[in-house]
Order: sequence, then structure tokens, then C-alpha cells
Amino acid sequence: MAEPRENVLHVENVTMQFGGVVAVNNLSLDVDKGEIVALIGPNGAGKTTAFNVITGVYQPTNGRVQFQGDTIIENHPRGKMRKNYLGENAELYSNSIVRTPDCITKLGIARTFQNIRLFKAMTVFENVLIATHMRSEANVFSATFGLNRREEMTNRELAMELIEMVGLKDEADVLATSLPYGKQRRLEIARALATKPSLLLLDEPAAGMNPQETDDLADFICRIKAAFHLSVFVIEHHMDLIMSISDRIYVLNFGKLIAQGTPEEIQNNQIVIDAYLGTGKTN
Repeated sequence: MAEPRENVLHVENVTMQFGGVVAVNNLSLDVDKGEIVALIGPNGAGKTTAFNVITGVYQPTNGRVQFQGDTIIENHPRGKMRKNYLGENAELYSNSIVRTPDCITKLGIARTFQNIRLFKAMTVFENVLIATHMRSEANVFSATFGLNRREEMTNRELAMELIEMVGLKDEADVLATSLPYGKQRRLEIARALATKPSLLLLDEPAAGMNPQETDDLADFICRIKAAFHLSVFVIEHHMDLIMSISDRIYVLNFGKLIAQGTPEEIQNNQIVIDAYLGTGKTN
């Protein structure tokens, strides 16, 4: 008998509108513990916008996001709230929960970006070390008087372990922007891992990589998922990568969810083929 699935991320009826443009339209999806779930679709389909809602960059026009059973983001404008939340008088209420990206990171959601965002003036080691401070218990007083030395030593050890795990030990002291593109991607993932997440969001991690780097990335994602007991939610255009690592796939087109299922089901879904896979775009 299969073990019951434990939900980590639940996105419910999320809409994100910019003026007259609906970037995400009534999106619902789930990521369960230990899964690698992919979100695919043509350019402009709303994938990164969905990530930005989940991570607190945008407040949704409508809908809610739950993480490990707790509502972390919610917005139901007056007159728009679904009645099953507050009963028959729901239309009288407005409900909004807003958290900033740093608060969401502290809860256990970390992400990388479509366009790499490393600290350009910092070394590889410093880029990872600064992320460990997200979990720091030190305050201004303890830092001023050197009372947090043990914690700082632990943080530095963790940073080096992560750098070694992503294969950057020999480049620890070089500027992050001196790294080749593929290694910068790995560094960004190491920095995200330094916040000790339980859910890792990867926004086009294979962008700009050659086929060998993409194959190595697939192995790397599976390895860190197991090593850190992660759930992974990934946006990607490289279909070979997505089909090889994903447990389940959601497909967006013009902001709307048009399909969901296993890699095999998505590959054989005619709606997806017409909207995306059949365009010949694989990277």
C-alpha cells in the first residue's frame, strides 16, 4: 500500500494581474514532500510570475498559497472571496496575508532566478556564507562583542561543505562573476541551500548550458534533493531535463493551467503538444 502523500506547497486559485494583463489566471497546483515537480510552458506563459507570487515578490490579485499546511500568502479582495472560507457572509470581508521574500525564505522556501543574481563584488565563499546568516540567531550586541563566534564558525563550515558539494572548492576564493556560466548556476543553488530550505524553487537552472552541463545538472538536482531531503519545484525549457527528473508536470499557456500529469502523460497530451511541445522549442 502506497504511503500517504504529505503536501508541502499548495497554490489555490491564484490570479496575478498587471493592469489589463492577466499573467497568471486562477492557478492551482501542489508539490508534495520529496517530489520534483516541473512547471513548463512557452515564454510569457506566467511561470516566473507564479514563482514570484509564491516567494512574496508579488502579492496575488486573488488566491492563496499554503506552505506545510499554513497559509503564507492570501489575497481575496472585497466581494471576491470564496464563500467556503468565511461562510455565507464572505462577501462582507476582505482577507489579505502578505509576507516579504525574506520572511518566506525563513519559513523554508528558497529559490534561484532566471537571470543569475549573485553578489558580484563577493567571492564564491562569501556568496554562500552570507546566505547562512538567514538562520543566524545573533543580534547586534552579540556580534559587536564577539559572542557569536561558535555560530559563525558553524556557518563558515556549512558554507564550505556546500561549496565542495557543488564542485567549487578550488574556486572558493575567486570572485563569483569570474566563474563560467554553468558554475555560477551551481553557486546560486549552493547559496539557496545555505538557507536550509525544505522547498527549493529553480527558475530555468539549465538556461545557457550545453548538453553535457544539462545532463550533469539533472544528476546534481536529484543528488541534492536526496542529500537535503528537499522538495523541488522547477521551471525549465529543456524538455529532456524535465522529462528525466520530474515526478509530475504542470503546463501553463497564457497564464492558464492547460494540463498536469506524469512526464509520460504530458508527452502524450495533444493539448500540450499543440501549445508547446509541438513547436519544436526544446531549449
